[in-house]
Amino acid sequence: MSTQKQARQRYGDVHESEALRIPEDKAEQLVDALNTDLAATYVLYHQVKKHHWLVEGAEFRDIHVYLGEVAADLEEGADVIAERAQALGGVPLSGGANYEEHAPVSPEDADAYDIRTSLENDLEIFGDITEMLREHIQLANNLGDYNTEEQLRDILEDVEEHGHHIEHYLEDDTLVTRNTLE
Repeated sequence: MSTQKQARQRYGDVHESEALRIPEDKAEQLVDALNTDLAATYVLYHQVKKHHWLVEGAEFRDIHVYLGEVAADLEEGADVIAERAQALGGVPLSGGANYEEHAPVSPEDADAYDIRTSLENDLEIFGDITEMLREHIQLANNLGDYNTEEQLRDILEDVEEHGHHIEHYLEDDTLVTRNTLE
């Protein structure tokens, strides 16, 4: 256990960065937006990992591998978001309960569902995060933080691509047929 008596910086406090020269009031808005993005991303990450672990059926392998890639991309994006929040003088949000509390998205419950339902639940959150990232890209632009804007654009590109691919998995055209006993 730590012997440190006081935190070096409390969550929610933003210290102006001399190197970045973004005024503290603007940095506070950006860090708040980034922590919201971070929370939503980790909520989706954990849900996608759950589906990666639980997927079954004829298309198991392809979906299992794909969801592993999606989770890795989400984790990479979360790392970029957290590091940018820190660079702006903030404290990145951390901890599962904190993520769920601060996220504007809600994960599905702890039960296991068929893969179609699971992917539909993922797609819903991908759409919510897409809209949120667009808003935060505009915020960063309006506040003159073009680096944060660019980093969020890169993350948005991955989020949109994965959402689009999940839409394809959910289409009704498939070569896999169900064998039912009547």
